[in-house]
Amino acid sequence: MFDNISGKYDFLNRSLSFGIDVWWRKRMMKELRQVHPAKILDVATGTADVALEAVSLKPESIIGIDISEGMLSIGRIKIEKRGLSQKISLQKADSENLPFENDSFDAVTVAFGVRNFENLEKGLSEINRVLKPGGKLVILEFSRPSLPVIKQVYDFYFRTICPWWGKIISSDFSAYKYLYDSVRAFPEGKDFTNIAASAGMKEMKAKRVTLGIVSLYTGVK
Repeated sequence: MFDNISGKYDFLNRSLSFGIDVWWRKRMMKELRQVHPAKILDVATGTADVALEAVSLKPESIIGIDISEGMLSIGRIKIEKRGLSQKISLQKADSENLPFENDSFDAVTVAFGVRNFENLEKGLSEINRVLKPGGKLVILEFSRPSLPVIKQVYDFYFRTICPWWGKIISSDFSAYKYLYDSVRAFPEGKDFTNIAASAGMKEMKAKRVTLGIVSLYTGVK
């Protein structure tokens, strides 16, 4: 599915979020500034937008992993165009079986990817494993607004407009229907932080941003 929409993925992200996704990634980086991470892992990196934003933290290296080779190929082109191939490397890998040694990274980021973990607790356990002691996890994920009116508008937009626009641009209605379904099924807020805690993460916190459209989760090993 992600291979099929990889060529239009960035444009759809910008247009469907009205460009707010750029600010969301910057907000993720704000959570890591005081940590000064030297080695960063971006899980479910997609076309590498978060990995590219993480360059602002001036780390020694950034590794992005994803199971979609189509997404990774777009990401590699973007990285090469910006002359960042020595700083960022991308590789195909499964988030639930990370090909890295224990205690390898100072920080791990995941943007809109944990919804796609087949086994959520296993994926989070793997992230905990590869984080160094005291390392920080920052996750950005869609959530469901609870405010009246906003909730109804959001639901209509995700259920109707997103799949329609996705089909027009990428010729794939199912991918953006899946987006709606996966957001509704995701255990957000306290439910998610409890699962992360069960996977070994500590000090898990959840903060809703942009009227609750997305949530920012943070924790440490």
